[in-house]
Amino acid sequence: MTKQVTSRRGALKTGSAVATAVLAGMSMPDFVFPGQQPAEELVPFLNMPRTGPNRLDWETLDSWFTPQDQVFSVQHYGIPEFDTENHQVEVTGLVDRPGTLTLDQLRDLPKKDQLMTLECSGNGASKGFMNAIYNSRWTGTPLAPILRSCGIKPEAKEVVFFGVDRKEETLREGTNSELKIEVPFGRSMSVQDALNLDLLLSYERNGEPIESRNGAPVRLIVPGWYGIANVKWLRRIELRDGRYMGRYMGRDYVTVRGERHGNEVVFVESSVTKMRLKSMVARVTRQAARDGNVPTKAYGAVWSDGTEVKRVEVKVDDGSWREAALDKEPRSKYCWTFFSIDLGALQPGKHTVVSRAIDVKDRIQPSTEDEEIALKKTYWEANQQWVREIELEV
Repeated sequence: MTKQVTSRRGALKTGSAVATAVLAGMSMPDFVFPGQQPAEELVPFLNMPRTGPNRLDWETLDSWFTPQDQVFSVQHYGIPEFDTENHQVEVTGLVDRPGTLTLDQLRDLPKKDQLMTLECSGNGASKGFMNAIYNSRWTGTPLAPILRSCGIKPEAKEVVFFGVDRKEETLREGTNSELKIEVPFGRSMSVQDALNLDLLLSYERNGEPIESRNGAPVRLIVPGWYGIANVKWLRRIELRDGRYMGRYMGRDYVTVRGERHGNEVVFVESSVTKMRLKSMVARVTRQAARDGNVPTKAYGAVWSDGTEVKRVEVKVDDGSWREAALDKEPRSKYCWTFFSIDLGALQPGKHTVVSRAIDVKDRIQPSTEDEEIALKKTYWEANQQWVREIELEV
């Protein structure tokens, strides 16, 4: 990474390197993308809005763990004001021994670090929203032992997670049965998922207390699931015998996708849960022109729901797909992996660069023309290939 790109982030880079060093077996490269040389100059993407505050800036990203000033946050019911010091998390519903845990009690329980890339399910849906993603080391206590210690009743099928944040919702708006009620933010999953997905009740990110806008003092961490499932300001965990259908499970964050059955397209609705396979060209660099052409490289990141990525391929203009090099470290199951590729000496002028990921199940990241995306009618699960535009000058 060139000094011009990183100068405004130097102090943050030092802090991120220290945080990373404490993890056994992990090491940070000299640059965020190994193989990138100081002589390389950043080529800006064309027709792209600049990144605003509290969003990932792909072109200046310089750490595997995302610094706080580039961490996104979405609050559907606003940032609640409450007594965080005396906050408690309640476990209730279909359990033999309901109870509450104070913050001190949570911290006294066995501690675990969970490395995870967290992405908004709408990330990548438009040019103005391609940066709602970040990578972290979350610290907290595993949820499964807590649930088991409470004694899960046999009839319990669903676990609902409620936050402190609340808002008045209108049901059946504009009808004779319109109803206005104040409800807490909630998300749910099956008991089986809650016990098997390594869920974490987290109180730290990258070795520091979670910031208020990101869910302090306790946030649910769900590895491999989109950000909406990672409930902030966690207040109550309730086990139920039926499906929870709050706004953000049954009415919003619901993907409507067309499925082709012969000559018919049937639209099916599904709640947003697991992250979909995705890659992104993060930056393109160049060196001084040689014999009228410009030596060019591309760097990027790939992530999934934890399913292993087999390879990433990159294409320039209408050329063939070429395999990129996946960085060997840092690596972790639920985290992004960086990749790079030498694009060769390109002619001056405008070019397009795009990546696609393939996992070990041979699933391929779709293009915008593939029916998986073309027949999707909603904003969520935006994992399509994203074409980057650049212009090279001699």
